[in-house]
Amino acid sequence: MTSDHACMAHALQLAAHGLYTAHPNPRVGCVIVRDGEIVGAGWHQRSGEAHAEIHALQQAGARARGATAYVTLEPCCHHGRTPPCTDALIQAGVARVVAAMRDPNPKVAGAGLKQLETAGIAVETGVLQTEAERLNPGFIMRMRAGRPFVRCKLAMTLDGRTAAADGASQWITGEAARADVQYWRARSSAILTGIGTVLADDPHLTVRLADDHLHPLRVVLDSRLRLPPGARMLQEPGQTLILTADGDDAKRAALTQAGATVASMPHGNGGIDLHAALRYLATEHDINELLVEAGPILSGALLEAGLIDELVIYMAPVLLGDGARSLFHLSTPLTMPQRIELNISEIRAVGHDWRITATPSKPLAA
Repeated sequence: MTSDHACMAHALQLAAHGLYTAHPNPRVGCVIVRDGEIVGAGWHQRSGEAHAEIHALQQAGARARGATAYVTLEPCCHHGRTPPCTDALIQAGVARVVAAMRDPNPKVAGAGLKQLETAGIAVETGVLQTEAERLNPGFIMRMRAGRPFVRCKLAMTLDGRTAAADGASQWITGEAARADVQYWRARSSAILTGIGTVLADDPHLTVRLADDHLHPLRVVLDSRLRLPPGARMLQEPGQTLILTADGDDAKRAALTQAGATVASMPHGNGGIDLHAALRYLATEHDINELLVEAGPILSGALLEAGLIDELVIYMAPVLLGDGARSLFHLSTPLTMPQRIELNISEIRAVGHDWRITATPSKPLAA
């Protein structure tokens, strides 16, 4: 008899196929098992298209009757761009539904499972829940906290420097690390940077992969609308969004003419209110995972505001000395008791460099 854990692990593997294409929807996989045999399988591929359960049911056909459906997220029970998956499961006659986790979306939030139970279907939750949550950190954060999951990507030398004293930063890391960054970009709904980085580097902020992926939204925090209409990112496919506190109509018109979208934000400490900006990205643009590629000022401001959920740091085996630029600029120096401790989840070699993945154990704003 195929175990629940093994079947759910398979469903999670399928869900991961939507890592670069499913957003703003969650990544979901489904496996349908009857008499110990997998008779249907599928995953959610793109927003607006069939959900994982529908793909699996179509593959299973009549064999879905009396079967168990393993789903990495509670089946939806509301009409959106597609019909409710609970209706399809009930009509197909499945006998049991195992969900890895409840849906954090308030439109579902247990109601899908209750509808299945009311129809006489046995329901179980919590199988490989931690693994399921790890697959959708952004969707969960957006539903529960009203903001995206913020992942800050940084490149530094062995002595913690991000640029030379003259500001030059290309390239601290090698080709393998730069290629690895493309996958972080591809899984993100948006890439956030500051106007300082744009003026210094004129980045493209695109995804350079042959694999199927969506173009993440490019977001620039530009409190005084200094972005040049001729910036390279405005020539790239996809959308560029400028968040500003400047009301200059002429500047707005020039940037809009160049293809950008300009949105007004309230003032914050020295610039734009970061909390308001993240809420706006979540509510108005459905941003799940936000990848920050910025300099020490914006990265430091986000860290101080308690808005960085994960750090991805590429460390190169080179030295620049204490005159070079640091990883984070903080508004006030920290004492040893105030130091920011990190929980390191992974250290991996990427070419000649090292990739460190970590989470702040206690943000400064806490």
